[in-house]
Amino acid sequence: MDKINYPLLYFEFQEEAVLGILVGTELEAIDSDLRSVRSALLDHLQKQYKKYDDYPLMDIMNPRLRMVEASIRPAYRNQSGSYPLSNTQKVSVPVVFGETEQGYYECYLPLFGESFYYYDPRQFDALVQHIVVTLLDRYTPEQIYRFQMLPRPSLEILPLKVNYDRDLYWSGIEYKREYKVLNRLAEQAPQKKNIRRNLSALPEAAWELEEKVTEAIDKLISTRSNVLAVGRPGTGKSAVLRQAIKKITAHSRKQQLDYTFWRILPQRITASSKYLGDWEELCELLVEELNTTNGILWVEDVVRLLQAGGEGPEDSVAAFLMSFLQQGKLQMMGEATPQELESMRRLLPGFAEAFQVVFIEELDEKKVIAVLEKFAAYAEKNLRMPITKEALQLSYRLLLRYYPYESFPGKGIKFLAQCVSEAQLRRAEKVNKKAVFDNFVRQTGLPELFLRDDLLLDIKELQDYFNERIIGQPAAVSKLCSLVKVYKAGLNNPYKPINTLLFAGPTGIGKTASAKALADYFFGKGQRKSPLVRIDMSEFQYPGQIVRLIGAGREPGQLVKDIRERPFSVLLLDEVEKADPSIFDALLGLLDEGVLVDAYGRETNFRNTIVIMTSNLGATGRKSIGFEQGGDDEAVYLSAIARHFRPEFVNRLDGVVVFGSLNQEDIRAITRKELKELKQREGFTKRQIDVHFSERVVDRIAAIGFDVRYGARPLQRAIEQSVVTPIANWMLKHQQAENCRLWIDYQDSLTIEQKSHP
Repeated sequence: MDKINYPLLYFEFQEEAVLGILVGTELEAIDSDLRSVRSALLDHLQKQYKKYDDYPLMDIMNPRLRMVEASIRPAYRNQSGSYPLSNTQKVSVPVVFGETEQGYYECYLPLFGESFYYYDPRQFDALVQHIVVTLLDRYTPEQIYRFQMLPRPSLEILPLKVNYDRDLYWSGIEYKREYKVLNRLAEQAPQKKNIRRNLSALPEAAWELEEKVTEAIDKLISTRSNVLAVGRPGTGKSAVLRQAIKKITAHSRKQQLDYTFWRILPQRITASSKYLGDWEELCELLVEELNTTNGILWVEDVVRLLQAGGEGPEDSVAAFLMSFLQQGKLQMMGEATPQELESMRRLLPGFAEAFQVVFIEELDEKKVIAVLEKFAAYAEKNLRMPITKEALQLSYRLLLRYYPYESFPGKGIKFLAQCVSEAQLRRAEKVNKKAVFDNFVRQTGLPELFLRDDLLLDIKELQDYFNERIIGQPAAVSKLCSLVKVYKAGLNNPYKPINTLLFAGPTGIGKTASAKALADYFFGKGQRKSPLVRIDMSEFQYPGQIVRLIGAGREPGQLVKDIRERPFSVLLLDEVEKADPSIFDALLGLLDEGVLVDAYGRETNFRNTIVIMTSNLGATGRKSIGFEQGGDDEAVYLSAIARHFRPEFVNRLDGVVVFGSLNQEDIRAITRKELKELKQREGFTKRQIDVHFSERVVDRIAAIGFDVRYGARPLQRAIEQSVVTPIANWMLKHQQAENCRLWIDYQDSLTIEQKSHP
């Protein structure tokens, strides 16, 4: 018998809980004390060794722990850029390192699941600093804050007694040493589960799909075929393949057939290639190692093989592997949607024909309910989190209506798993209807008004909401109120965008403000990011720029990226008339069916978006652009729109809303609204300063902030120059002013008077 010493990194929390991480493995355990954590991990290692004669590698002879402190400026990132915080944060990261029997050194970063080798101890500090800073740079400020909240860890040794020949162990026979390419690019399946007190909320099961599992096993083993599971998102493709792998693996161990499965992402094949021809050589080595280990390659997103590698499908990784598939030198399994399968048959027929297809249809309602009930039983038994029957029924109803483009049972299990995780974090006793509503609101941004039939729509409150935010545009308010009423009644077409509108009228009269108000009303209750996706269409004036908007080949365009990230949103296409006509043709499918499909069959769904386009067409054809002089000529705008856009495009719109000119009282009302929002700025709220503006200030800003050509758009600039700057100068001179009232007046110039609170 020999002994392998595993480093055990553990954290002791105040609530009598200890988290243990077995360094160099995927194993973790949480229990009330260190002794219980050690016992759970060692018991798992011994069972794995006894059952499969398998154990994780550990090269380090005498592991040591060091806390490495890294300085980093956390940043928020989105499509428009990176926004670092003002202060540099210091983060302490535990590092486990030591010398191996071969004479080199190995270093583990357990919190990141990363490790690396080095050959000179003098390299340690520089390497660790560089790698830690690089890894932390990928994390959000919230995630970095969680690192800082962890207590200081300690290191223990967990010994495992095993029988093995040391010379063979280091000679490369053990698979993790032998299969260099497979271990670098792929993960062996099925993965060993992490030991956690709170088990995963997603069970590895294929409920009600047992026939499909059997069909996949027959094709994989009996005929040694390449298998492609085809179905809509959520039908259970991954679950069927995962269950088939588990059954084949269990059977092969009993029969000593030694099948192995390796899960890989297509982009990993080409990501590490440094020069032309590198990935081809990598693929050959991959196939060679798979044959050595009797391995079957599991590719999750098969269609991406047609995008990786060369310039097109004909010189892609899929084309290179096609001959191996056809000759039987490589066995592969994967999954795709029906649209992706069709695109593969069109772009690379030989590759698609190399697979036998297992079609997975969406389950009927009875079976879906049965699956959700089985998940509820799993959650209660394994996660100790009951899900009420009412919560199950409500989840099914909400997902059926608001996620028509995803399929059951996948979307149901995924949503309920999120509810269970949230309930565990809040230490709730069960998942009930309220928990379902709360999670759905956070996920979609939709207010409970739309989700609950027992909440009635207050028409007056609805009109007041839009009238307060959209000033001087009764037609727009009426249209948006009607849109809300139809959606609340559930009468909108579920196979199109919620609504598609064209806002027409001169600049600076509230078109964009109306879109913002609608976005906040519809989707602003739970989402962390703004529910308004705004795209300036004047940036797409040439036919070739459609690639930047929609995408082509490997990379999706700006529109596709934004909507995939925020499917529940208002999509604002600003100044749409300035875009090239070819872009309007590309948008026809979006307006008509609510989906965009690229050349590879990947769908982007717009059925939970409200599409609003703005246009100035017709504004130059009117006699009056500024203050209202006898009403707007709506026909001028409609005529200009009809002349500019093709009938096929206009006919797909749900409505055209013409925005009228603003009168004197409208400008004053907008000024009051902007000044009211000014009072909420941090400089005032932080120092508890209550600001009041006289009517003379309102009159002055309304006079200088309105332009006949630009409408009310210059108002904010006038407020910044004529109000904000003088107040800022006054506050800098009176830095002790707090918890007081400022009276802002205008005579010949702006005057500021400080008064105490009454």
